[in-house]
Amino acid sequence: MTRPPLKLYLAAPRGFCAGVDRAIKIVEMAIEKWGAPVYVRHEIVHNKFVVDSLRDKGAVFVEELDECPDDRPVIFSAHGVPKAVPAEAAKREMIYVDATCPLVSKVHIEATRHHENGLQMIMIGHEGHPETVGTMGQLPEGEVLLVETVDDVARVRVRDPAKLAFVTQTTLSVDDTIDIVAALKDRFPRIVGPHKEDICYATTNRQEAVKAMAPDCDAMLVVGAPNSSNSRRLVEVGRKAGCRYAQLVQRAPDIDWRALEGIGSIGITAGASAPEELINEVIEAFRDRFEVTVEQVETAVEDVEFKVPRVLRIPA
Repeated sequence: MTRPPLKLYLAAPRGFCAGVDRAIKIVEMAIEKWGAPVYVRHEIVHNKFVVDSLRDKGAVFVEELDECPDDRPVIFSAHGVPKAVPAEAAKREMIYVDATCPLVSKVHIEATRHHENGLQMIMIGHEGHPETVGTMGQLPEGEVLLVETVDDVARVRVRDPAKLAFVTQTTLSVDDTIDIVAALKDRFPRIVGPHKEDICYATTNRQEAVKAMAPDCDAMLVVGAPNSSNSRRLVEVGRKAGCRYAQLVQRAPDIDWRALEGIGSIGITAGASAPEELINEVIEAFRDRFEVTVEQVETAVEDVEFKVPRVLRIPA
């Protein structure tokens, strides 16, 4: 039977960012250096395939430090942790390695600097997300106030409207954040913003690629985990940019083929914690059902690389 034709638009950049790549390498190098098991506080990145692969190599994933023994190394996830976590690890004389993305660490440093200058912080982020918890945990309780929406800005109660600064979760939608920042500046004209945009380069680049290809796509799939903030934002961006059907899938078996009946074009992208292996798996699933023509939509070239901590470098 003749397969129907399909134009497949492949976003570039897509998938792994430098922070995710670094975090995964840190876990692999820790296992190589200290042997299994190595403990990891929270999922190192939000992707089941990645986590399962590292678990098979000897990583043990836990939610809290009290689940880790004192005599085994522990790694803190790419999302960052509250200050109390490394403090407790040091108190217990544990070996620990911080895999926090350097761009998240930048936000932590920024929040600390503003606090030292007497400013109360407002954080734009999602309640309960590990990155938000980690950033808010850099300062004493009450020093960081969370807002998720423009409506939250109208309700937030601050200590002194003249002494405020704001930071942003790195994985948010650029467009949605613009509205919240505008609301903050409107209500608090003297609020201090970051020297440089907090939303990371990888989040921005992936969203721009989606915007570029969305108008040409009958449907769009974002390869990523349901607990991945940046992946969920890509779905939202695709819909807002004009793609009538945009969905998140973890792997090829999750594709809803009935919903894609009759399409002539599809866009494929992936969140920053999704490996290329899963993207290729999805593309091959379409090749099995369609006569596929692939066109890459490249809106940026990424050459960022973050170094791993010195403690993990094994002498030759």
